[in-house]
Amino acid sequence: MTTPQPISANPERIKIGIVSISDRAASGVYADQGLPALRDWLARALLNPIDFEARLIPDELPLIRQTLIELVDSARCALVLTTGGTGPAPRDVTPEATLAVAERTMPGFGEQMRQISLDFAPTAILSRQVAVIRGQSLIINLPGQPKAIAQTLQGPTPPQGQSAGTRGIFAAVPYCIDLIGGPHLQTRDAVCKAFRPKSATSRAGG
Repeated sequence: MTTPQPISANPERIKIGIVSISDRAASGVYADQGLPALRDWLARALLNPIDFEARLIPDELPLIRQTLIELVDSARCALVLTTGGTGPAPRDVTPEATLAVAERTMPGFGEQMRQISLDFAPTAILSRQVAVIRGQSLIINLPGQPKAIAQTLQGPTPPQGQSAGTRGIFAAVPYCIDLIGGPHLQTRDAVCKAFRPKSATSRAGG
C-alpha cells in the first residue's frame, strides 16, 4: 500500500483533466457549461494549485477514449473528470469509452452518484456513470448539468439546522489517489472535507 504524503503548508501543484462531452456544445450550438462548472468547483474545493487540461468534444466513442488516454498517459493528469454522455440515449457513450481505457473499475463511485441524484429526481436510475483507474490516475464520469455536478461532488446541502445526509463523492477522491500513488490532494473543509483513515493520517504525520 502506498504511504500517503504528509499534509503540507504548501500543497503541491496538481494536474487535473476536465472533459465536457456534448455534440451540441462542441459544435457551437450553445455555450458549454460543464467545463466552467468543473473549474469553479475544483478551484473552491482544493488547496492545491491546479493546472487544468480542458477538452470539449462530441459524443464520439473513439474520440472520448483517445482523449482519456491522452490525459492520463501523456498529460499525466492525476484526476480526470468527465461531464455528459452518461444516459441511455444512443449517443451517450461516455461510460463505454471510459471502461475501454480502464485497468480497474471503482463501482462505489457510480453507486454513490446515483444515490445522491435520486434525492432530486427518480430518473437518476437512468444514469450509467462509472469510475475507473488507469495507471496512477482516477477517471470519474459526472452528470451534465452544473448544479448536478456540484451536488454529486460535494453532496446535497442539508436544510438549515440539520446534519449532512448523503455524502458527495469527492470526500473519497484524495485518499483513493493516495492509494494508487498519485499526488496528495488537500481540500478546503468548508467546501468538501476529504476523508482519510486515522491510520493513513498518522503514517503521513498529520
